[in-house]
Amino acid sequence: MNTGLPALNPAREQRLRRREFDLICRTMYERFGIDLEGKEVLVAARLGKKLRELGLSSFEQYWKRIEQDASGESLTAMVDALTTNHTSFFRETQHFDYLRATILPSLKQSGQIRLWSAACSTGEEPYSIAFTSLEALGAEAARKVQILATDISTRVLAVAERGIYPAERFRSREPAALRSFLLKGSGDSAGHYCIRKEVRSLVSFRRLNLMEDFSPMGMFHVIFCRNVMIYFDQKTQESLVKRLTERLEPGGHLLIGHAESLNGIRHELQYVCPATYHKPSAPLSAFRRRRAG
Repeated sequence: MNTGLPALNPAREQRLRRREFDLICRTMYERFGIDLEGKEVLVAARLGKKLRELGLSSFEQYWKRIEQDASGESLTAMVDALTTNHTSFFRETQHFDYLRATILPSLKQSGQIRLWSAACSTGEEPYSIAFTSLEALGAEAARKVQILATDISTRVLAVAERGIYPAERFRSREPAALRSFLLKGSGDSAGHYCIRKEVRSLVSFRRLNLMEDFSPMGMFHVIFCRNVMIYFDQKTQESLVKRLTERLEPGGHLLIGHAESLNGIRHELQYVCPATYHKPSAPLSAFRRRRAG
């Protein structure tokens, strides 16, 4: 009903004090590498919604809830609220075209082919990698391809492992083109698609904070780390790229988001095309490393 009164601004219902903002900023940076400086409005708006969901009256109450939750799930929920972006299958489709046409054919003579989706969210990215692998390699993919999908959020990982998605998530590719990989829902599941078991078998999911040591995970031929570094400052970006590069096989590829760049940070990678980098078989010279973009 229209009362004629101006609508309330939910972000103003609870005031985010400077000390509360500083505490959130410090925690997000120290624990997750996420830089929130200058983003008070975003933090107030997104966490204000969390306060209303939880029935809390202040950010102080919200922070106490996080501190008292020994499971860490409340802290993870805060990360979700502050970083979650919309995603879809075959997002930034040029990467999947390059994977299909160039990278995977070059790896046909390899034994196992290992790929890592380093911030997999609700699973659209790793399943898109699986679809592309099956298209490029056929039945051989089931024997050779291993896709590791990681995220900091147990909530999004649960959605990913379930593997059921609304049809609009496939807007970059018509579901009909993927019918051999999907089961179409009916009845209560109408308008949704389920990833077939043989596709899901290529992907394993696990929780991982990219600020933690991930060296025990082994080596990869391809790492997707897209639309993650936009949340990091330059120092954190440089550290992450160095550690990701260490996990790449010689000749391997790092794929980042098209809104991201490695310009201005030191790294050992060679530029291939927008948002696509290649690890050379031999290290770059110090001169080229300083200039590498």
